[in-house]
Amino acid sequence: MTGPELQQIILEKWGQPYDLRFRRVQGRIVLQVMWKYLGQVSFPMGAAAYAAHIAQVAAYLEALGGVEQFRAFVAQTRDRPRLGKAVNIPLEVDLGDRAREWLLE
Repeated sequence: MTGPELQQIILEKWGQPYDLRFRRVQGRIVLQVMWKYLGQVSFPMGAAAYAAHIAQVAAYLEALGGVEQFRAFVAQTRDRPRLGKAVNIPLEVDLGDRAREWLLE
């Protein structure tokens, strides 16, 4: 998956280029679709920085092997990001020996 592909999925589902963040929630990795999006006055990134950020998220998603899980979740969910509430996409991934890189205490 590339950054533009990831951005297109988000745009088609929710209509805005929302920010995406990886988080650890209860010992699991989730990809959060945040409520802020490119174009909002309070959004902290410009278009170029956002494109680079989304490309990096797509690369991590690919490296974790979570692309199909992401696509399936987005296709099925009815949740929407809204002020103060992100959409959490759980990823069932095997982090193996590199778990410390992702699961900081």
